[in-house]
Formats: sequence, structure tokens, C-alpha cells
Amino acid sequence: MNRTPRLAVAATASTLALALALTGCGRSDEAGTTAAGSSSITDGPATGTIEVWAMGTEGELLPELAEQFEADNPDATVNVTPVPWESSTEKINTAIATGEVPDVMQVGTTLLSGFVELGGLAPTPEGIDSEAFFPGAWDTTVVDGTSYGVPWYVESRVLYYRKDLAEQEGLAAPKTWADLTDFAARLQDAGAEHGIALQTRGNSTALMYLPFYWQAGGEIMDDAGEFTLDSDAQIKALEYYSSFMRDGLAPPVLVEEEKVQNFIDGKLGSFVSGPWERANLLTTAGDDFADSFGVVPLPADEATGSFIGGSNLAVLADAANPDAAWKFVQFATDPATQVDWFEISSDLPAVQASWDDPALADDEAVAVYQDVLTTARSTPAIPSWAEIEHELDLLIEQVIAGDLSAEDAAQQMQDAATSIGTGLD
Repeated sequence: MNRTPRLAVAATASTLALALALTGCGRSDEAGTTAAGSSSITDGPATGTIEVWAMGTEGELLPELAEQFEADNPDATVNVTPVPWESSTEKINTAIATGEVPDVMQVGTTLLSGFVELGGLAPTPEGIDSEAFFPGAWDTTVVDGTSYGVPWYVESRVLYYRKDLAEQEGLAAPKTWADLTDFAARLQDAGAEHGIALQTRGNSTALMYLPFYWQAGGEIMDDAGEFTLDSDAQIKALEYYSSFMRDGLAPPVLVEEEKVQNFIDGKLGSFVSGPWERANLLTTAGDDFADSFGVVPLPADEATGSFIGGSNLAVLADAANPDAAWKFVQFATDPATQVDWFEISSDLPAVQASWDDPALADDEAVAVYQDVLTTARSTPAIPSWAEIEHELDLLIEQVIAGDLSAEDAAQQMQDAATSIGTGLD
């Protein structure tokens, strides 16, 4: 099926404005609070109706999984409402403000903290083991020390490359930054117009770039909760990332709609993206194309690093049937259920034990993500992140275009983040 990135869909300016406006009504008096020692999930089967909102492809496919839950819980009914990603944030904000909420909803990882700030999500109950999940995924549920959801599926960034072009040049998969630069140049020698493609503009450019910042040893915030974006690592990463476009190794402006076809045609030697691209490639070129490309972890510099995204499942603070809702969340994040969901949706499990199943372990193109996800990192779980990310997108784009130096961009990133703040104050 044809997929697009479904990790944390960045809030638009109008959506953000609505979110801020809603802090003046509804449940806003509880915004920013945390709860310790949340209640446990009761024993026994679920009963009653469970209203679930799920986004995009997940909303279309989740009823198949819900049928399994209903078979195990015959006195429970799961109603799944599909919600388009592009309207989901506004719909959820409005629901929280009015109290007309579902019991369970899918939440993009970088959006969760904003809903917590509005007082809309219930703390995660005791008994759900945080150690069962990839650490970076669990971190996306924790706001100001309290978890408000459970990781459902995960995504990360890897390098896709044309194996035939690499073999023609006798190239091994790159392990370091220097390797990646040489790799891209040699793929051009093998006939590709561009050796690599990286995102150059638009929403979520920062999410493509941040793995390079982490690889250079950078941190977004320190242990004291202060932003640290004006570091030497930032300058190094910005210069390295933009060098691919500046030196002609990558398209100066990436046209996302052309990327897959150019890769299939051999015009593009490699690109950085997530697990959804495999389905895009095989849908466009046919299953036989699977032998024509490889998938490997991103090369390292000072450290390994990639971005972990995906979606969490959260129970609403005003849920009508919270106990059954958490039982549904428990079911959806059981290791065996996670494997079933992978086979239904191709979403990668957030539960680490699921990766021992042959359905994932025996597929090289999928198994490569396991090690990546073990060290992959999330953006800070702060309510203001969408606004900060938007500023980073714009500054990275200016560096790539040659309109701003890496030094000035790093300072402006720090100034913007500091001015915006965490939203937790």
C-alpha cells in the first residue's frame, strides 16, 4: 500500500493557535499537572462499549484487530472511528475542550505532550511495564515525569540504497560520515544522477536532520531542562547535512513525489527514510524489486543515532469506560498482538519481545530496524515542541539554500527554542 510518514504530524500554525486558545476552557484548569501512583487495571475481561479514534491507515485497519479483542471479551464492543491525520489535532483539541471524547485514541509521538497540557489524557496505570518497550518509544509518553500513554508502533530512519549500483563500484554499506559522502559520490560514478536524497524543506525537515545532530554528539536539552541547540555539534551537523546538497551529491531541492520513481529508475542511488518506503517501492515497482535495494542503519559519527517516531495509544481523562479502554490498550501492546498487527498493517512493533517472532526476525529488510530502534531517540516530550520544530524546519532550509551560515543557524535555533520555552512552566 502507498504510505506516507505517520509519525508525529506537525501542528500547523492554525492548529497550534486553537490548542492555545483551548487552554482557556474545558479541562484547561488541570493542564500541566501530573499524577503519581495511578490506578491499576482490574482483573477479568472487558465489558461495555469502547470508543476508539485511530488515524489514517491505522483507522482503516484497526477494526480487524478489534474483532480479536471482542472474541476474547464477548461482553465488550469496540467502535473504531477513522480520523484523517490532517484534521486529527483540531478534532482532538475540540473533543478535549468539550468533554465529548473517545475512550482510546491514537496519538502521534510528538503531539502527545500538547494533549497532556490541555488536561486531556489519563496517566498510564500501574502494571504496564515500561521496560517492555524500546526506550526511545517509552520516552515519548512521559511528560514532566509522568507517562500518559503506551507505545503502539514505531518508525525510524534508515538508508535505502541501490545494491546493483553499489556492487558495480565494489562498495560496502557506509559505516561513518566519511563513508556516506564517498558512498554517495561513487553511486553517481555508477550512473545515478544523485547519490543520495535528503529532505530539504517543509514540515518535518528537522526530524530528518536531527539524527545527524545526535550522531555528532548533540543534545536538544540538557539534564536541567535547558535547550542546548547552539553547540559545536549543531554547527558540525548542519555543515555536514547541507554539504550533500551544496556539493551536488543530493538534489538541492528534494521533490518528494519523484523520489521513489527516481530510485526505481536508477537516477537516485540512495535516500534516508522510514519503513513505509519499502511498501511504496514494491507497490510501484513490483515485488521483484525487493532484490534491487538494501536497507542499512544510518552511519555514525561521534555516536549512532536515529529518530524514533510512530504512535502511542492513550486513554482520555474523560473516557466513559476507562478500565475497558486500558484493557484494549494492554491487548494492542501484547507481544503476540503486536506481531498480528504488523502482519495486518506493516507497522513495526513497539514491544521489544515481538521482534523475536519469525515474522520480523526472518525478514532482513525488517530485522535491520531492531538494532536501530534500540538506540533511536525521540524529540523532547514538551507541549511546545511542534512550534520549536517549525522554527528548526525553517532554519535548516535556509542553511541548505546557502542563505544562512551553520553558526548563525545554531544560535537562532537556541534563541527560538529559549524564547518559545517548554510549555511546562
